[in-house]
Amino acid sequence: MTAFNAVRFRVKPGFEQQFIDAHRGRREGFKGFDGGWLVKTGDQTFCVIGQWKSFQHLVDARPEMVGILDEMRHMLEDLGIGLGVTDPVSGEVVATFGVKKAAKKAAKKRPAKRAKAKRKKKN
Repeated sequence: MTAFNAVRFRVKPGFEQQFIDAHRGRREGFKGFDGGWLVKTGDQTFCVIGQWKSFQHLVDARPEMVGILDEMRHMLEDLGIGLGVTDPVSGEVVATFGVKKAAKKAAKKRPAKRAKAKRKKKN
């Protein structure tokens, strides 16, 4: 079953662009990794979201993810309350929402696009 992880960070002043650049275009070879997003959540704060084919794939990749974190640790501030420089959570998907409606809307547009393309070919 699909799983996600989310990790919250606070970047030290002057390191925001370097932190963004360190994530931009990364192509990790984690088995079962379906993609990731870096989200700017506020001044100096970010969240990384990762999507995985299964929770086990995520668990198996944790040692490598810690290695990547170690490369960036000097850019991060301690979050306090005993968290260190990250606030990670992860788990399996238990419900989806909103996706089916968007998919239906896109499917309705496809026949109209095909018809328009056929009309262009005739002209």
